[in-house]
Amino acid sequence: MTSIRMRASHILAKHTDSRNPKTWRGNEVTRSEKEAYEKIEDIRKAIENQEVDFGDIATEESDCSSAKRKGDLGWFQEGRMQPAFESAVKALQIGELSQPVKSDSGIHIILRTG
Repeated sequence: MTSIRMRASHILAKHTDSRNPKTWRGNEVTRSEKEAYEKIEDIRKAIENQEVDFGDIATEESDCSSAKRKGDLGWFQEGRMQPAFESAVKALQIGELSQPVKSDSGIHIILRTG
């Protein structure tokens, strides 16, 4: 059986209950889970309304170090990401944007790119 390869970009909003509540910039996260959901929902709406570019807003707003690459996580094999994240990627078509996804890291929006 061959392993599935996927590629995705994401924007992460961490919250105080995230497994590591610090941003890649080293800042302590003080927002609640509800505030993280709201932030991600607002960003998603702005992307859908073409008010912002996914990569540009990922660079500015994501709490993940992938922000340095416009949110790009590169190619990854099945089983390498947290289960909730990976399930969300698998459910998307290439070019499709997810609804907010909760993982141990925080709240994401995911763009499947491969």
